[in-house]
Amino acid sequence: MANLLSRLVRRAAPLDTKAAPQAGIGVAFYGEGRASWTPRDIGALAREGFQRNAIVHRAVRLVAEAAAALPVGLVGEGAAEPHPLEALLARPNPRQGGAALLESLYGHLMVSGNAYLQATNLDGSLRELHALRPDRMRVVPGPDGWPAAYDYAVGGRTLRFDQGGEGVPPILHLTLFHPTDDHYGLSPMEAAAVALDIHNAAGAWNKALLDNAARPSGALVFATQSGATLSDAQFTRLKGELEANYQGAGNAGRPLLLEGGLDWKPLALSPKDMDFVEAKSGAAREIALAFGVPPLLLGLPGDNTHANYAEANRAFYRQTVIPLVRRTAEALAHWLEPAFGPTRLEPDLDAIEALAPERESLWRRVQAADFLTEAEKRAAVGYGPAPGG
Repeated sequence: MANLLSRLVRRAAPLDTKAAPQAGIGVAFYGEGRASWTPRDIGALAREGFQRNAIVHRAVRLVAEAAAALPVGLVGEGAAEPHPLEALLARPNPRQGGAALLESLYGHLMVSGNAYLQATNLDGSLRELHALRPDRMRVVPGPDGWPAAYDYAVGGRTLRFDQGGEGVPPILHLTLFHPTDDHYGLSPMEAAAVALDIHNAAGAWNKALLDNAARPSGALVFATQSGATLSDAQFTRLKGELEANYQGAGNAGRPLLLEGGLDWKPLALSPKDMDFVEAKSGAAREIALAFGVPPLLLGLPGDNTHANYAEANRAFYRQTVIPLVRRTAEALAHWLEPAFGPTRLEPDLDAIEALAPERESLWRRVQAADFLTEAEKRAAVGYGPAPGG
């Protein structure tokens, strides 16, 4: 049986006899549109980034889990004695432990650039800490422009937290630096939003390529000496034939049979022409750069050797995790000072396995310094006086 395309061509009537010889009719399957970028709001970035992009998801979890796992304790006078602040941070509320609360806090910072902690008082004493969702919180500026209260909307109701009064303010607002906003922080995901859209579009391209690999992407040209053209009905049938027999994963790679003056003119660029793989890899590296995570730790192609991995891990802690934990610990201590008095919280860097080579090198240099006393050596490596003086 002759192919339907051939039958359509053979039955075509010369509708326009004035057409010039060699004139052709093109059935085009090609389009060019404008770039569509993700809206710069918390909900859209969370959906398109953390929930739908593996690179963003892993980068956020890597930073949040590493920072939450780093122990934070009191330093200075009274650090050796049990302190109620340490007990509160270890068990901030009945539902969460300290690591789970801090992981939520750091995760909110990475996704939205903002994080909020609520202090709950009972019988005049601070009892619990809770992490609140940034997408539900709104800053209420006072007459001087600084936050005077925070509105938290949930379930159709809005709860206002006034920051004035005695004791610990009910809300601690943590932000990442934003050069053009007085109250809200800038998310790393927003800075990498263009790379995020490119990476997601590349994934959608791959999926479409699997679902619709053999769909002609070009023009089917009908050129004859007699100037015959296709009627509307024949055009519709031809288009239906293409969609039925050459679209979908089951028809991937199926050859297109052309007869009766039909000619195929490809119009779309191939993935090779678009440098498809390199574009996706470059977008992934830009996302990792925005979050401060070495691409090697995310499994991206590169110099995957043990030495390079160890160096990348050290750089990750030194440049991303430790600064984030230190500024958070400082903010916590200052916020809770009315309840616990002046305190100083510091991360325990000895608990970081990735920094063990640096720590050993420091200890060897200090131990070899004969001009230092035992007390000076302990101070040089970050320890206090020895027990018993």
